[in-house]
Amino acid sequence: MGLKLTGKSMNLRCRNCALVTSSSHVLGSRAGEEIDRTECVIRMNDAPTLGYETDVGNQTSLRVVAHSSVFRVVRWPNELLQRPDSSPVIIFWGPPSKIGKEAKGTLYRLIQRVSMTYSNLSCFSITASKMRRFDSLFHRETGRDRQKSHSWLSTGWFTMVIAIEICDNIKVYGMVPPNHCGKSKPGSKKIPYHYYKPRGPDECVTYLQNEGSRRGNHHRFITEKQVFARWAKQYNITFTHPKWF
Repeated sequence: MGLKLTGKSMNLRCRNCALVTSSSHVLGSRAGEEIDRTECVIRMNDAPTLGYETDVGNQTSLRVVAHSSVFRVVRWPNELLQRPDSSPVIIFWGPPSKIGKEAKGTLYRLIQRVSMTYSNLSCFSITASKMRRFDSLFHRETGRDRQKSHSWLSTGWFTMVIAIEICDNIKVYGMVPPNHCGKSKPGSKKIPYHYYKPRGPDECVTYLQNEGSRRGNHHRFITEKQVFARWAKQYNITFTHPKWF
């Protein structure tokens, strides 16, 4: 895997994985029991389960956390870090200048402290060489140089690639297909970007603004989902709530 923190390498293998997105499309799915029956359950950033168990389940095997979400995750230790009934793996990703050992900044020290404080966790950070491989993969799959195109890879991109590496079969909950936002009609119901932030920005507005912007750095959510659609058969990926195919 090439994921290392304090000299450790991660060796997690799962036959079947549930990748639970943070999208509001999971609300009302009543998929919680099905998710919890899955061998490995993967979540992202600070997405909670408490209060949403009916739709997103309660189990967590792996949580992928962006450098920009570390502080939010640490803010809710009882919910996200210190659950007595689980021993999840946490993978932190971000620019080496922020979370790398050589940075020795606030984020690196915070990740180190999390690793030492919560003995039930197995913590890893994606190495600089592995980060370059994620960039190269984006370039190869899209024809775009990530830096030249001012693109930021999303946590969804990192999570999907990691899931492909560790899972034989992946079922994704709540991710919309790449053409979903093009179908949106004026006056259609707002779907919050995160299921746990009902007053947050609309998902399609966020996707379309990021996809079309050429100034500054932006996530290319729709482009990433076009890649995921191509990967679906190759890597045994299915999508539900909503179904893609």
